[in-house]
Amino acid sequence: MATKKIEMIVSPKPAHYVGDGFRVHNFIPSAHKLDMKRMDPFIMLDYNSKFHFNGSDKPRGVGVHPHRGFETVTIAYQGKVEHHDSAGGGGVIGEGDVQWMTAAKGVLHKEYHETEWSKTGGIFQMVQLWVNLPAKDKMSTPKYQAIKNSEMKKVDLGENGFIEVIAGEYNKNKGPAFTFSPVHMMNAKLKTGGKATFDFPANFNTGALVIEGSVIINGEEKIQSDHFVLFENKGETFTLEASEDSIVLIISGAPIKEPIFPHGPFVMNTREEIMQAFEDYNTGKFGYLED
Repeated sequence: MATKKIEMIVSPKPAHYVGDGFRVHNFIPSAHKLDMKRMDPFIMLDYNSKFHFNGSDKPRGVGVHPHRGFETVTIAYQGKVEHHDSAGGGGVIGEGDVQWMTAAKGVLHKEYHETEWSKTGGIFQMVQLWVNLPAKDKMSTPKYQAIKNSEMKKVDLGENGFIEVIAGEYNKNKGPAFTFSPVHMMNAKLKTGGKATFDFPANFNTGALVIEGSVIINGEEKIQSDHFVLFENKGETFTLEASEDSIVLIISGAPIKEPIFPHGPFVMNTREEIMQAFEDYNTGKFGYLED
């Protein structure tokens, strides 16, 4: 199979706050021509790189806000996140866990530092992805997947480390997440000198975010922590070699190839559908959630 080469290496932009609890670098969409269409079905990627939050009696976070038309995927690397939504979903995302929320036809949502963790504070590190939904599923019933780290498929690479599969598959080992379109999502946790090879269809939009350490891709380019790599839509395979103990988030998905019309917390296919989303939100059709 042909090698999938690097198209672009994206440095982290200056961080900004979402609410008062999430200090994030935005990679998708970004000013580096990495827009929603280029990474479809991944239409947003916010990365809270390692940051120390002091203890607080009042948990920091984001108050009640609506979503429609896509899914939010929150991956906790350090720290804990507590969340609730108007469809009855909620709980704690512990270190290593994932929350996969399908907003679909609409939910109200809030997320914040877990109450007990917030009291002492500490290093906080997480990723939130927005995964688009096909038009036929945008107005489906909201659902929620709480994925514990212990439920993820761990593919042992021996002395090289292991691959932690969240969604899709690695070497025919499938992750627990249900997806509406073909999506692969996994953490490569590699020891110093450890190598791993990945194989995705050429047309899948594929990227990698170095969460920890640094890696050499395809034996050529060294990528430092907190940097995002966009791969070309040519070739199928690429390799990672860890220069030090490293964690790399790998995402690859089949483009949905439908119009993307985003506005704030809503992502639909047309302007008319966005206007309907605001009307439904303002008339209470997203349910109720106490702030």
